[in-house]
This record gives sequence, structure tokens and C-alpha cells, in this order.
Amino acid sequence: MTPFFVMIKCKLGETYQVANAIAMAEFASEIYSTSGDMDLLVKIYIDDGEDIGHFVNQKLHPIAGIVDTRTIITFKAF
Repeated sequence: MTPFFVMIKCKLGETYQVANAIAMAEFASEIYSTSGDMDLLVKIYIDDGEDIGHFVNQKLHPIAGIVDTRTIITFKAF
């Protein structure tokens, strides 16, 4: 499995709705609310060899209330 993180900027007042929609979709292993420029931090695992960009585009971007995303690809856990 390949882990990666996505930072999400939500429409004002819609962070909890976005977080709930991601949780209901059951593809995220962890969802955190954050402070600063982004509203949520989501940890996702996909099968090795699966395209991260395609996954984000097809599964995450269609969720209502998402304004912007930043994907963080990870290499090694220590």
C-alpha cells in the first residue's frame, strides 16, 4: 500500500460537511481538522502502482465544498 496526504481548503463554513463526506466515502484512513491556510489533512492509502493523481481527481475533487487541494507524496516512514 502507498500512503499519501492531502491538505484540503474548504468553502467557508463547510469543513465539517466535507470531512463527513470523505469519511462516508471510506477511502481515508485518517481525517484531521487543521489551522492555517488549509482546513483538513487527510491520510489515504492506495494499492501499490495505483495513480495518486487519478485517485485524487476521481475520488476527492468531486466532493462538494472543496476549494483547493495540496497532495503530499511520502517516501518512507521512520
